[in-house]
Amino acid sequence: MAEFLPFNGLLPVPEKADKVAAVPYDVVDSAEAAALAEGNPYSFLHVSRPEIDMEPGIDLHDDRVYAQAKAGFDRLCKEVPLLVDPEKHLYIYQLEMKGRVQTGVIGAASAEDYRTGIIKKHERTRQDKEDDRTRHVMTLRSHTGPAFFTYRDSAKIDQMIAEETAASPLVNFTAVDGIRHTLWRVDAAKSEVLAELFRSEVPVFYIADGHHRSAAAARTAAECAPHNPNHTGKEDYNYFLAVAFPARQLAILPYNRVVKSLNGLSKDEFFAKISESFTVTPADNGEVENSGEFKFYLDKAWYLAKPKFDINQLGVIEKLDVSWLQDRILAPVLGIADPRTSKDIDFIGGIRGTGELMKRVDSGNWAVAFSMYATTVEQLMDIADAGEIMPPKSTWFEPKLRDGLVSHNF
Repeated sequence: MAEFLPFNGLLPVPEKADKVAAVPYDVVDSAEAAALAEGNPYSFLHVSRPEIDMEPGIDLHDDRVYAQAKAGFDRLCKEVPLLVDPEKHLYIYQLEMKGRVQTGVIGAASAEDYRTGIIKKHERTRQDKEDDRTRHVMTLRSHTGPAFFTYRDSAKIDQMIAEETAASPLVNFTAVDGIRHTLWRVDAAKSEVLAELFRSEVPVFYIADGHHRSAAAARTAAECAPHNPNHTGKEDYNYFLAVAFPARQLAILPYNRVVKSLNGLSKDEFFAKISESFTVTPADNGEVENSGEFKFYLDKAWYLAKPKFDINQLGVIEKLDVSWLQDRILAPVLGIADPRTSKDIDFIGGIRGTGELMKRVDSGNWAVAFSMYATTVEQLMDIADAGEIMPPKSTWFEPKLRDGLVSHNF
């Protein structure tokens, strides 16, 4: 069974939580982070994107960037301040976006569970991103960005969460993007009860978002252990920050693609290649209404593509829309053999809408955009259970968790 334990959380004083809370480091670039943090010295982006306080163009992996992250973290701890809870707690974190609510539990997940597959993954990680997150965590001696887990629903856990959220929250604010964030601290005794419910009710967790955070946490534990002659496996460095939500509450948005060139093909040659496997017709817009089809934007026009092959005859991975797009178009036609490392492809979260795809292509910097249908949570869990790996950037979850509301020191 999965471990999900209370811990001594590091929290901003409640009256400044809205100033501290920040979007995850990996959903904004440096310029976007700087704009979001402008005029707000308490924004956690000063920690998660420390380059915003440094000279423009600095190498993001420069030693000075990690030193700046630590300096920013220490400053927030002192000035906000950020305070460590003297007792171990679980915390309940609720997000509301456009009337849809999802309520999860913040706890300390086990690095050993990640290593042994009790925490299941569905994506491969990139070495450079693992290296960056591991170094960031080790420099701060804190997990400040939560991994996003899901689990198959439990009525008992639901009931306890409902009881706890009937009380007044510790933190409650609406961010500038309109998403409401509410946080409760579960008292120490009840936290132990809730942790035991997770232990008995949840055999596995699934990483919804945060594969690099989870991998970095496992590496952090492995790096710390040899330096502790009395290592037991129960030290704080063996655990990391995560938020676990019941699967039924989650919504996945599509993860769209843009590609820089047609790989030397003319427009007519590109259409001919696609038409070998897909029926292509003009479309009025870029919204994809059904699984098993996609749309693409080229030369200021949208097109709908429907497979000529039987998707139901494909395996659990191959039948994913993003899989057959990769296997039948991106790799053989456009030359994107490895989308994880190729510089000729970019991925656009569905929250940005199809207008962002049109903007990219119309700029002249990208040749074609692909609008996808969203992968389902059930597909994600089935693939993880099968020990399979999705193509990169198969899922985009909204709303995004906020960094800085609760951190896990070690």
